[in-house]
Amino acid sequence: MITPFSFFNGIIGAILVGDYSYMLNFFTMLDDIVWGAPLLILLVGTGIYLTIRLGLLQILKLPKAFKLIFADDKGQGDISSFAALATALAATVGTGNIVGVATAIKAGGPGALFWMWIAAFFGMATKYSEGLLAIKYRTRDDNGEVSGGPMYYILNGMGKRWKPLAIFFAVAGILVAYFGIGTFSQVNSITSSLENSFGLAPQIVSIVVAVVVAIIIFGGIKSISKVAEKVVPFMAIIYILATLAVIFCNANQIIPAFGQIFSGAFTGTAAVGGFAGAVVKDAIQKGIARGVFSNESGLGSAPIAAAAAKTEEPVEQGLISMTGTFIDTIIICTLTGLSIIVTEKWTVAGLEGAPLTQAAFSSLFGTPGALALTFCLVLFAFTTILGWSYYGERCFEFLFGTKHIKLYRVIFVIMVALGGFLKLELIWIIADIVNGLMALPNLIALLALSPVIIRETKNYFARMK
Repeated sequence: MITPFSFFNGIIGAILVGDYSYMLNFFTMLDDIVWGAPLLILLVGTGIYLTIRLGLLQILKLPKAFKLIFADDKGQGDISSFAALATALAATVGTGNIVGVATAIKAGGPGALFWMWIAAFFGMATKYSEGLLAIKYRTRDDNGEVSGGPMYYILNGMGKRWKPLAIFFAVAGILVAYFGIGTFSQVNSITSSLENSFGLAPQIVSIVVAVVVAIIIFGGIKSISKVAEKVVPFMAIIYILATLAVIFCNANQIIPAFGQIFSGAFTGTAAVGGFAGAVVKDAIQKGIARGVFSNESGLGSAPIAAAAAKTEEPVEQGLISMTGTFIDTIIICTLTGLSIIVTEKWTVAGLEGAPLTQAAFSSLFGTPGALALTFCLVLFAFTTILGWSYYGERCFEFLFGTKHIKLYRVIFVIMVALGGFLKLELIWIIADIVNGLMALPNLIALLALSPVIIRETKNYFARMK
């Protein structure tokens, strides 16, 4: 079993000796195992099953879901439903939307975007189910704060004999917070962007980010949600407007871009700038994996924030939660992907990650465009760090209680500081692995508790008639 200690020891060892090759080979092999066909089938299959059983709820009830976001809060909780969504979006709208999409298209061609849509569509049903269960089975910790998420709906919904599965999820959640989405990938994206735009040393930037993160997270969920409520809507609107400008200034390429997306999804598309060529398998694997990385549907992370919402209606919070996947992938990831495809920057050899998306923005706005993207990326990544600090904290609290939460926060800040010392490829591979480990117990729980999800849904809409 991969433990936090073994991950930490191996990563720190790689840093100290300055040789990433053996680490890269090991984690690449492990990534291929974790994100093989079984997990991808389980992820999408769970979403398909829930979509069918819930009667295409993610389409038919989407208007109601958006109305609920701004409805008056009723019930017990730590934060408003909007704040819970903002915190969840803070964790999901991050580098996956900018770097992850660019990485997926570079590796799998434009067709990867299609598979991101597929993952998101069925992922909305998954996210709905997670939010519903989060409210139904939430509890309070020794400090009186709400605790919820997969570890609790596994334990309280499936029964105490399933506690090892809940523990596995909590361990995986801490791994993701420390080594995956929560720290390394976000910090590396911040540092590489600022280095590319302003020549700032990654090591210094990562330490500064760590200090700011420390100031906020030691204030708990209320402090995190206050920042998220203000920053997330602002950064999302700015980014959406900028991508729309890039796309519509290349309007003649929009229809061909969609042609590339749909054809590439099933035939593979080769780039012209020296790129080796993508196959369908790569498009599917990278599209789904990066889609999950971006919107986190099936990972079980978002319900941890959803559990803190002031509501007594599990279904309503489920509906609100599912809008997060729609906003994250269907809107923001699509706009990023189209910007890259219509400008044809994905075919340029040597461009990958954030610089690839920056090149798309620069094609219209020049240097100011690249700087604007840098600003968006820094905000996106920073809020993701905050969101995941809370997710990991709740997992830590489940395992060790409230007495040692400060220790968790200190270690989290240290890992943020280390993020500027690691290389991009290794970071994304580690993030993929720990994401997969987190998804597995959550998906098992969703399938096991699907009768509860369906019953709660039917009862709610019967009452609302």
